[in-house]
Amino acid sequence: MRKALFILGDLADEDLDWLVAAAKRQKLAEGDVLVREGVYSDSVYILLDGALSVRIAARDYAEINVLHAGEFIGELSFLDSRPPSATVVAARDSTVAAIPRAELKSKLERDTAFAARFYRALGVFLAHRLRFQTARAAGGSGAPSLNDDVDAEGEIDPELLDSVSLAATRFEWFQQRVAG
Repeated sequence: MRKALFILGDLADEDLDWLVAAAKRQKLAEGDVLVREGVYSDSVYILLDGALSVRIAARDYAEINVLHAGEFIGELSFLDSRPPSATVVAARDSTVAAIPRAELKSKLERDTAFAARFYRALGVFLAHRLRFQTARAAGGSGAPSLNDDVDAEGEIDPELLDSVSLAATRFEWFQQRVAG
């Protein structure tokens, strides 16, 4: 599932207004480096359109993942204040919304309600990703996600499903506002 769906689903409308106001639209040509492994970034990003390739030095910069519209980039470095653990390169022409790290940090410090919603959303996303990786490490293909066509009883908490539906609508709105 795209990170934006977790995060935007938990944010309030005024939080989205703030994100739109803070975001700077940035175009990337295929091959442009957005984030470099080991080098601090001054922004976190939301991929609006296109695709980004995630690469790591430990694998000679071979692609380990591809990110699509709706992904957040740089949230882990934002949370733990460590440099990025991967390089992110435009796999094709792409557009991101760059949210300046300092502005986001300031907003989180002065708006505790926003901070609670933002950090909860990141926590839910990270829990989902950990469960997925744990299932994959145990020999499975990973836990089913909302991107999969799996209809298993008890698969998704109905509260999370409502949040994701709202988030998908909010992401489309966010894309349009940042692009406009």
